[in-house]
Amino acid sequence: MTSARTRQRMVERLREQGIQDEVVLAAMQAVPRHIFVDEALASRAYEDSPLPIGFGQTISQPWVVARMCELMRQGKNLGAVLEVGTGCGYQTAVLAQFCKEVYSVERIGALLAKARRNLLSLRASNVRLKHADGAARLPEDLQFEGIIVAAGSTLVPMALTEQLIDGGRLVLPLTLPRAQGGEQRLVVVEKTADDLHETVHEAVRFVPLLTGMA
Repeated sequence: MTSARTRQRMVERLREQGIQDEVVLAAMQAVPRHIFVDEALASRAYEDSPLPIGFGQTISQPWVVARMCELMRQGKNLGAVLEVGTGCGYQTAVLAQFCKEVYSVERIGALLAKARRNLLSLRASNVRLKHADGAARLPEDLQFEGIIVAAGSTLVPMALTEQLIDGGRLVLPLTLPRAQGGEQRLVVVEKTADDLHETVHEAVRFVPLLTGMA
């Protein structure tokens, strides 16, 4: 259940579910998801479902990871990107397959340590991990072509949009106002020279984006 053939079946299922970006699909094929979950759950690693990773957090289902990457990439080669919510490091590893540099922040120190161990085995030299509050602006003067937030919010964090370059895209799970159904949906925020443009996509379910560090 942890073989390359099993990953291939996962990728074929993602195609059937509508993922079209072959670069993203190749990244999903390349990353062994089972090393990012506890050994007792390894046999379920390629199911299309979230799995617990401790500390009240989960590893997102493969379709959600692929869809968020696809929405952020939109067919473009990407340089520096930011991931808010490293978690166990799985999505970080997927991003590292097609982004020049991945800067990933996690507020839970013990979870970041686990991600660091997981990523070490893959020798991802283009990944930078940081223990930080992802909802706040990073102290470094960094700008990103893309940002993925792996936790749900009720508002678009302006601190993050300020770190997008013009033409950059922020992808996050956003709880819509009750007038729009009140459900959590994937939202893409695209930054232009003078404005932010939002588009709403599929319904999802994420743990909430919390502030502060643990």
